[in-house]
This record gives sequence, C-alpha cells and structure tokens, in this order.
Amino acid sequence: MTRTRSAFSSLHVAETGDHGRQPSDEPSTLVVADRFRDVMEALGLDLADPNLVDTPLRVARAYRELFAGLQAGGEPELRSFPNTEGYSQIVAVTGISFHSLCAHHFLPFFGTAHLAYLPSDRVVGLSKLARVLDYCARRPQIQERLTEQVIDLLDRRLRPAGTMVVIEARHFCMEMRGVAKAGVMTTTSAWRGAFADARTRQEFLDMFKRT
Repeated sequence: MTRTRSAFSSLHVAETGDHGRQPSDEPSTLVVADRFRDVMEALGLDLADPNLVDTPLRVARAYRELFAGLQAGGEPELRSFPNTEGYSQIVAVTGISFHSLCAHHFLPFFGTAHLAYLPSDRVVGLSKLARVLDYCARRPQIQERLTEQVIDLLDRRLRPAGTMVVIEARHFCMEMRGVAKAGVMTTTSAWRGAFADARTRQEFLDMFKRT
C-alpha cells in the first residue's frame, strides 16, 4: 500500500511539472518529501496553496542537509602535525556557532561551543575542531549527547593529554512550546584527561568568559 502510493506520488509529481524536482534529488529525498506531504495533509493544510506546493520537497532537501552527519563516511579527517615545539598548554577555539535539531521535537537548537585540548605529541589544524562540532550537530540531537560525541571524537582521534568541551545553546522546543520561555540558555560540559584538574578547567573557562 505504501509503496503503491509512493510510486503514484512520484509519477504524479513528474507529470504535473515536477514541483521543483531536480535530477540531483536522491530517491530517499523523494521518499521523505512524499511522507512529509502526508503530514501536511494530516494537519489539514491546503496543498494547493502556491506557498505550500513545493514545501514537501523543500523540507526533504533541508533534512538531507541538516542530517548530513548521519551519512556513511562523513566523519571529518583530523589532519594532525608533529608537535615539534613541544607545546603543552591549552589550545582553545571558542565561540564556534552551530545549529542542530532536537531529537525529541525536531525543532532547532543553536548556540556556541568552546573546544580545547592539551597536545601530546601532535597538534591539529584549528578549523578541524569546528568541523567535528558541525559533523556531530548535523543529526537529530540532544545537547548532552552532542557534548559527549564531540569530546569522544576529539579524544579518540587526537589522543591528547586532555580535552574539554562546553556548549551553550537555546532550544526552540523550550521557547516556542511548553513553558515558552524565550532566551533561556542551556550549558553542558565534558572533560577528559588533564582537564580533570579544576585549575586547568578554570583556565579554559576564563578564556571565553572574559568580558
């Protein structure tokens, strides 16, 4: 039954002007568009509204981009270099913006992350830290899991003396529904290795808490 409807819907789209369909659209994208059209129909939306005609496909393409972190082989390469200078202090990249979708309601949450590590025998290109955050964020997430996934990936790939991640985010599932409290910030953190020392953690926190 489902397969019949999907086949019919795809054929119908093709026969009625494609509704924005492009050759680059993957079969899974078309399936998601078909299913989202069902959601819109269940909500009683007027699918003949010119503003809604292409919405199922637009949503499917958006999800494909927002969930790019789920694609096989998508984990970023963390190219590292020998720590020839023997640098042993904190390397931090702070204020990295990100966005994700709440796994509970599929509503956005967004904010900034602060990442740090203490090098051992190798150092990594700074942009790669931001790529790790982006990779882990582009999937249905909860902030606590995102924090752990980022630090686990950094710790596993870099093998540093220590790592620490702090994430500050606003959640639309909290601002647009439920308690509806705008501007509330949620903060999560995780650390490994040398950052178990309170003074080392505080040194990192001071880096992005300065006004």
